[in-house]
Amino acid sequence: MSEFNLVGIQQIGIGTEDMLASWKWYADMFQMNVRILEDDTVAERMLRYTGNKPQKRHACIAANLQGGGGFEIWQYSERKPLPVDFDVQIADLGVFAAKIKSHNISSYHAELAAKYKNVSQIVTDPRGLPTFYVHDPAGNLFQVVEDNYIFIDEHRFSGGVVGAMIGVSDIEKSLSVYRDILGYDVVEYDKSGVFSDWQTLRGGTQHYRRVLLSRSEPFSGPFVNMYGNSTIELVQALDREPRKIFVEPRQWGDPGFIQICFDVVNMRALGEHCKQHGHPFTVDSCPNSEDFDMGLASGHFTYIEDPDGTLIEFVETHKIPISNKLNICLNLMKRDRSKPMPTFFFQLMKLNRVKFD
Repeated sequence: MSEFNLVGIQQIGIGTEDMLASWKWYADMFQMNVRILEDDTVAERMLRYTGNKPQKRHACIAANLQGGGGFEIWQYSERKPLPVDFDVQIADLGVFAAKIKSHNISSYHAELAAKYKNVSQIVTDPRGLPTFYVHDPAGNLFQVVEDNYIFIDEHRFSGGVVGAMIGVSDIEKSLSVYRDILGYDVVEYDKSGVFSDWQTLRGGTQHYRRVLLSRSEPFSGPFVNMYGNSTIELVQALDREPRKIFVEPRQWGDPGFIQICFDVVNMRALGEHCKQHGHPFTVDSCPNSEDFDMGLASGHFTYIEDPDGTLIEFVETHKIPISNKLNICLNLMKRDRSKPMPTFFFQLMKLNRVKFD
């Protein structure tokens, strides 16, 4: 196989001061309650972003089976997590909001607003579609967007991650990653001004340029039906110099959105593609084509940076758990990875649903 393909957004990473408490909240609010994997070991391959020291952490990847990407919820186990020391505003450099899908905006809004106060009113986005915003207890921002695709109907109003808002200093330069590498080549809108849907958000009364991107080429691969379609919204501040969200002494894994991660088939071909476009891998978990073992799961992960240093992760999944309780896993390297996995496989993942007290 000489070509690569992206399968979709696998997850958005969220650093936290208390992984289990955060996971419980995300399960309650966004139905991120299916454990894909959980790991409590030492991160040895991220030294570039962890102060050149291996760091022990407790992390999980959790998903919502109605479709979309999941969350990687991440906490340092021995080092004290270091929160950002300023209020993150719209367009600060990095992932500043995750997009969550809902097939029924009004009903989902009513559900969340009935049990949590940091939920905005329903507003209209630049496409004229209903949307609303939620801040989690740590201040992380989530935009709920309209998306009628349901993968496995669990009779809930929310799905998983279908995109992100990313603050950039220069949208044209950022396209070298988001358009040329990630393939988000369709401009859904490109608008500048003060936006009505942001009036209640930090920095929301200022002027911005917003470019919403989608892909002309469909995602493909084993998990494509689970992830579905997605968008990336690049946002550039026009009234102020934006601040970088992750700067020293803060490290990868500290509280906040730490990366956006894409599932990929054929990592080596992707690596050549990234290098040709001026963004070579900054981290490679398997430089000698070995396997990165995570118990019942294994694979190959890499990172690149966008022009502002925002981290983008790629994961090529080799082995994935079907049932953690029964120690059953699936080796994807023994099947045709160009074809989607059958829905029955994902139905089995219900065995990994986590119930919180």
